[in-house]
Amino acid sequence: MDVTIVGLLGIGLLLALLIVGVPIALAMAVTGIVGLWVLEGASATLAHVALIPWDEGRSFVIVTIPLFVLMGQLVFHTGLAADLYDGVQKWIGRVPGGLAITSVLACAGFGAVTGSSIATVATMGSIVMPEMRRHGYDARLATGALAASGTLGILIPPSVIFIFYGVMTETSIGALFIAGIVPGILTALTFSAIILGRCLLRPELGPKGPPSTWPERLRAVHRVAPIGSLFVLVIGGIYAGIFTPTEAAGIGCMGVIVAAAILRKLGLTAISHALRSTALIASMIFAIIMGGYLMARFLAVTGLTQNIVGFLVDMQLGRVSFLLLLVVVFLILGAMLDVFGMLVLTIPFVVPVIEELGIDLIWFGVFAVIMAELALVTPPIGANVFVMRRVAPEVSMGDIFLGVGPFVVGVLAVLALLIAFPELVLWLPRQMG
Repeated sequence: MDVTIVGLLGIGLLLALLIVGVPIALAMAVTGIVGLWVLEGASATLAHVALIPWDEGRSFVIVTIPLFVLMGQLVFHTGLAADLYDGVQKWIGRVPGGLAITSVLACAGFGAVTGSSIATVATMGSIVMPEMRRHGYDARLATGALAASGTLGILIPPSVIFIFYGVMTETSIGALFIAGIVPGILTALTFSAIILGRCLLRPELGPKGPPSTWPERLRAVHRVAPIGSLFVLVIGGIYAGIFTPTEAAGIGCMGVIVAAAILRKLGLTAISHALRSTALIASMIFAIIMGGYLMARFLAVTGLTQNIVGFLVDMQLGRVSFLLLLVVVFLILGAMLDVFGMLVLTIPFVVPVIEELGIDLIWFGVFAVIMAELALVTPPIGANVFVMRRVAPEVSMGDIFLGVGPFVVGVLAVLALLIAFPELVLWLPRQMG
């Protein structure tokens, strides 16, 4: 049998496994192992299975993932995330839709120390939703704002998805982190403007929050300070070239512990829960990475990657046309796969074409993460929407997806801006120490 046909059958097997609900890590691993077994035999396949986890698991970069996950879990379990929301709410809660705008900015702040979208939605949703219910916020606006704002967790650095992309493409993770800052801020401001505009037109959607005096606002600054200081410490250190992303992750964990201890929020229960959650999340990510490598090795042996790259190059699409094609592809894949699955199935094919077209890999990393954001909130999978449904069980899935709609338009507007002006992404990384 022709090896290309074997590759196509392998992709069909992968999609079939995903459709029936097999986890992405297991589906990719099974497909890769079966395909390699057919093409190279048992001995070579067993060698791949043994050596890939050993080689990749020892990577200094991979250590970054559990450390950044631990940092976010510590922030959550020590209560620093709740302090962040309270601090921001004192300043902007009185504007129309103020509580929803607060949720956007709080999600951006929490995302700056956790790197996980789902963790951001689960954490901030449990804090913010009771407040918005109490003040009579429209259910679609409230849940849509939270589900969409959770995506900031994978765009604003540090980001687990940026680490995953950097490992796959051998791109500087520090530069990817810095590249995500301006797009993350633009996205947060766009979401805030959407909420403010809708609530100015229809005040019943998002009533003003409780008033705060100036002394209360000034006292609230210290609640925001721990998260802000951690962001400056971690990302500022990477930007200045003082330490690597892996070192920054360790320093960030220590920073959370010190801040929580000073504020008397650190306890054995919080540490225990944070470590347990970190072990589960990091294991899941590691399994996906290993499954992805097995799948990529199988596709490389079939030559399917080279054939698809050749086909795309022969289409002679320009930069903008090719990126618009990828937007459509990512939206279709986002209807079936999670974020990691999307990247594993696309990056090996498109990166050679990206390089052929002269598109910067750092810029493309931001593009890919923004498209992954949309996959988190678009049907039928929409992982953030499912998490939001658990936080607000009284709101239907349909209403949450409808609530997310305006924010999807906002993300696409930001993406169009970045395509038109690539320097919005690339200027900061080029100034790094």
